[in-house]
Amino acid sequence: MSASLHTPLCDLLGSRYPIVQTAMGWVARPELVAASCNAGAFGFLAAASLRAEEVGPAIRRVRELTEKPFGVNFHMFQPGAAQIVDTIIAEKVRAVSFGRGPDKAMIKRFRDAGIVCMPTVGAVKHAQKMVEMGVDAITIQGGEGGGHTGSVPTTILLPQVLDAVKVPVVAAGGFSDGRGLAAALAFGAVGVAMGTRFLMTRDCPVPEPTKARYVKARLEDIVLTTRVDGMQHRLIRNEVLGQFEQAGPARLLLSALHNAWQLKRRTGASIAELLHAARQMQREGGLTFGQALMAANSPVLLQRSMIEGQPAEGIMATGTVAGAIGDLPSCAELVERIVREAEQRLAALAAGRYGKQDV
Repeated sequence: MSASLHTPLCDLLGSRYPIVQTAMGWVARPELVAASCNAGAFGFLAAASLRAEEVGPAIRRVRELTEKPFGVNFHMFQPGAAQIVDTIIAEKVRAVSFGRGPDKAMIKRFRDAGIVCMPTVGAVKHAQKMVEMGVDAITIQGGEGGGHTGSVPTTILLPQVLDAVKVPVVAAGGFSDGRGLAAALAFGAVGVAMGTRFLMTRDCPVPEPTKARYVKARLEDIVLTTRVDGMQHRLIRNEVLGQFEQAGPARLLLSALHNAWQLKRRTGASIAELLHAARQMQREGGLTFGQALMAANSPVLLQRSMIEGQPAEGIMATGTVAGAIGDLPSCAELVERIVREAEQRLAALAAGRYGKQDV
């Protein structure tokens, strides 16, 4: 590996390469996290889709599969969040990521325990707020990112954030190859974070029928919608999404209530806990209470596609980049390819050679 690919992110996280596998709900399970880390990237375990009592065993399962450092992602809106914080600190993972919700006291607890705090945000003001609260680094996701995402493209948002904060910045949203990594480094980022590209690997535990839908998807099949849970959501168009787009308000509310009940059964959360989570989302996310209640749709429908392997009956969150990906390499093959491409691109630029033909 060339010195140009050893960035401050590698030192901060203890990874070989400045490449992060993001914590996709129901997707970033121990098998994918370990495979990403063993390949030289840094993987985040998705604890936001786990019960609080499942987080410790999941962390220990990752450690059975890799000796490399890794991180955990969660959000403060989920039931048992305080217990999850205690577990992460007790298990001494390398890093933690989260969205809005944490306070200075919690961030200080992580940092006092030697755990790197690297939240993911989608706006300049949120990045600045997190830095004020004491985080170590920021992952900034542009509008090309999958799942709940913003509207500002990465190429516009990234330089704005780089100018606004003084901590290391990781670029996310639209990255899948070595050219993207080289471009992010040229902007001034310390690395890239990728979700969809790691989902579309052989090591990802998502069932094959669902991964086949990702491979088949073209750019025109990937859409932004607010119909599933009231928030802007990038998804692959499928049968369920078509139903949501045709549904009226009453049907949407009934779907949310049904899925909230399913979520209660699967998480063990009480009605009071779910309502409390909805209220927190309403306050922090600027949502109406109806939108916050609709948030129950996403985890239930994601589980149908990502766990049960029924892509026609669940939703498939994705970055725009899925429409340009047509293969399923292993994590090791993927990371090796990205590193090789990035080194070639950076070497060509350093030598004053421009254009694809010179790489």
